[in-house]
Amino acid sequence: MSDQQFSVLMSVYKNDIPEYFKQALDSVINQTIIPSEIILVVDGPIPVEIKNIISKYKNNIVRPVFLKENVGLGNALKIGMQHCNYDLIARMDSDDISVHDRFEKQLQAFVNHSELSIVGGMIDEFENDPDKPVCKRVLPTEDVQIKKFMKHRCPFNHQTVMFKKQEVLNAGGYQEWHYSEDYYLWVRMYESGCRFKNIDQVLVHMRIGEGMYNRRGGKKYFKSQAKLFEYMKKENIISYPHYLKNIIERYIGQVLMPVNIRTYLYQRVLRQK
Repeated sequence: MSDQQFSVLMSVYKNDIPEYFKQALDSVINQTIIPSEIILVVDGPIPVEIKNIISKYKNNIVRPVFLKENVGLGNALKIGMQHCNYDLIARMDSDDISVHDRFEKQLQAFVNHSELSIVGGMIDEFENDPDKPVCKRVLPTEDVQIKKFMKHRCPFNHQTVMFKKQEVLNAGGYQEWHYSEDYYLWVRMYESGCRFKNIDQVLVHMRIGEGMYNRRGGKKYFKSQAKLFEYMKKENIISYPHYLKNIIERYIGQVLMPVNIRTYLYQRVLRQK
């Protein structure tokens, strides 16, 4: 298994914090199984601090792809996939921290179950210290339960996934969908008959800032999710009553609900302490 070749796909842009970006890169490089390449999409102009980090890490493994203009996360990932040379690709965000044996566990899952298209896992969320998480996002682990969960909420923690490149491309690949490019991809992979799994262990420590739960609300965020559920209804993935239920819940939680109550619900109801 240690000779299994795979890519890591990341994107970085001007508003990323250099210190967090460096920690994310370190967590990918210092794995029990080191990736064959790290495709790092630089999404538009970046400050000199991030440029210096990229210059320091650039080698045979870290391969930056520079874009002249910011194209958005979905498009950046789509471009990055074109530069990935291996069939297995692991996603990574530019401010989170992968646990040291994340890739080893995911590669073993593909060895044990070759029919799988995506292998994700759990995350815990932290504010300052990854050793002191404030909550944990737990998801269904098996294919049938994941697909049932998908009809209501995003079934993968996107920063944890490892997937088969060709099966992502067969479903149309990453496409720009404000706030929901990953969820949209999983839905299309569901339509193409892909098999899913989540490992029942934390694979990534997710950094949460003061504005994270604020960003998960507002009319733009609601419209993005409503549009996605409209697509699912059109494709007969969910029924009209299920669609209405999803829309009403989102409107209350994302538009009407104050940020402090939304934060409480995310951390105490939708997450595990």
